[in-house]
Amino acid sequence: MKSSFKFDTILALTILFLLIFGLVMITSIGVPKSIALSAPGVQYPNCSDANVDCYLLFKKHLMRLGLGIAVFILAWKLPMKFWKKIAPVFFGLMVIMLIFVIVAGKSFGTIATNWVLIFNTSLQPSEFARLALILYLAYWFSKRRESVGDFHDGFLPFCFITGLIVLPVVLENDYGSTVVLAIIAVSIYFIAGARLKHLGLGILVAMIASIVVVSFVPHVRQRFQSFLNVDKTCVEDLCWQSQQANIAVGSGGLFGKGLTQGVQKSYWLPQASDDFIFAASSEELGFVRIIFVVLAYLIIALRGYHIANKANGSFEMFVAVGLTTWLVVQAFVNIAVNTALFPVTGITLPFVSYGGSSLVAGLIAVAILLNISENTTYYANSSNRWGDRRSRHTELRRYRRA
Repeated sequence: MKSSFKFDTILALTILFLLIFGLVMITSIGVPKSIALSAPGVQYPNCSDANVDCYLLFKKHLMRLGLGIAVFILAWKLPMKFWKKIAPVFFGLMVIMLIFVIVAGKSFGTIATNWVLIFNTSLQPSEFARLALILYLAYWFSKRRESVGDFHDGFLPFCFITGLIVLPVVLENDYGSTVVLAIIAVSIYFIAGARLKHLGLGILVAMIASIVVVSFVPHVRQRFQSFLNVDKTCVEDLCWQSQQANIAVGSGGLFGKGLTQGVQKSYWLPQASDDFIFAASSEELGFVRIIFVVLAYLIIALRGYHIANKANGSFEMFVAVGLTTWLVVQAFVNIAVNTALFPVTGITLPFVSYGGSSLVAGLIAVAILLNISENTTYYANSSNRWGDRRSRHTELRRYRRA
């Protein structure tokens, strides 16, 4: 039976699940940090004390979620023509913003300097730079479909456009975002019809650049060395976060210690409600429950790429591919960091981690994805069409990768 909703309900429900999950876990995990922020001078804080707010993080996150939902509704209602029209302007503004961050950005105690203060509120432009890069590459490739495979008119301009966003992020020391941005750009370029030899050349150049950064930037070199060689000294210093995250995941076992019962969040695991919320959640929920979070991101991948495959036009298709790649790659990079499968890098778990910029940017991405699915309802939302690979626009067939 066909759904009465016009948008992709499976994708929407999956995002709703992650948002609720994030609220619950921030409430449970965020108590120690809430106490530290609300009552830094209280020697023996107690939640019954009027000066102590044990749910400060939850309240802040709830406010940010409210803002995110308002922005989500607005973005959902905007037609794709609007996003296509503003893509060049938005891209230019984000490049300027990223350069401004290099000059006057804040670090807030981290290695990366990627925040700006606006009206006493921190904003992370690199989160919105993902959206700007996706929209502009989709706009650019949809205008130049015939020259995508050309070296001078396709590959070199692609590298220049991507570099305008990626290079400032590298200079901000935000290497997690750099990885995500690079993979987003390559995914759109590949779907647009890039030649494999050009992709190979681009990947080779990126690898050489990565080796240079790892070799000559001290803190990056230390992180990679600690990732490859874990010894006693490393555990006490550079590997501390990874080791404590592993302890949190391992001590959760199959069914976890229960909500609010986690130990690592209180004394050992830094950024438990932010970058390491997956590890902290694993300790309290256990493998049997946390696996549903991993499955949720797999569902986002399936639904997102399915929407891209059935999109009405090339711009919509490229946007859907880029947005889906962004959300899924960022999620699994975060999970890999939390399970010590990837060097530590400051990157959030989409829709779950405490952080306003990441949450709002992610909700805008989902709003656009649902907008695209709403205009391909018969294909994207009907289960009996899952195996139908036909496109209503035959002129796009050659741009679709098998």
